[in-house]
Amino acid sequence: MNLFQRFKYTIEADLHQLFDKKEQKKPIAMLNQYIREAEKQTEQTGKLLERQGQLKEKLEQEFKQNAELLAKREAQLKLATTSGEQDLIDFASDEVAAYTARNNTLQASIEASTREYFELERKFETMKHKIKDMKVRQLQLMGKENVTRAHHQMDGMIAKNNKTNFEDLESYIDKLAYQIDKDHEVTSFESRLAQLEKNVTEDTPVLIENK
Repeated sequence: MNLFQRFKYTIEADLHQLFDKKEQKKPIAMLNQYIREAEKQTEQTGKLLERQGQLKEKLEQEFKQNAELLAKREAQLKLATTSGEQDLIDFASDEVAAYTARNNTLQASIEASTREYFELERKFETMKHKIKDMKVRQLQLMGKENVTRAHHQMDGMIAKNNKTNFEDLESYIDKLAYQIDKDHEVTSFESRLAQLEKNVTEDTPVLIENK
């Protein structure tokens, strides 16, 4: 292994390690990236599949045209043979041989193209299923992440060392209720004392000074 290859493998190993660390820290972000890349590759495969279908149709058109010309030359060869004119016989024979060879070539190409088309189509469908599976996994991870965050927030709210936990709220409410009761009690006492003073004043006789 030369120095360049060693350097290449070292860089690749470092990149894989970096991606592994990123995946551990942000699995959903990495999965989103995988899905985007898979969708891009699937889109490219779809275009290749479409192109393969177009090429297959062109081969079939060529085969049809060639077959028509072959049938025409075969009919002409029969006429030339009947006429006995050797130059026409030779020409028609060469034409029939050429069209026959091309016909065989086109037929073989169409068969190969058909096999390749169905193979591409099968892989294309498999890729689309893989993307669907990854998107389902994406939803599962997003749900799991959401539940984890919700649990974390609720646990923080309930925890004793949290400033806004329920125990602190209950204690604050109890203190507030106690203060309200106490204020009400003081107010009641003051009201009763005021009423008592009023009653005493009303019951006390008024003294008339002698002139």
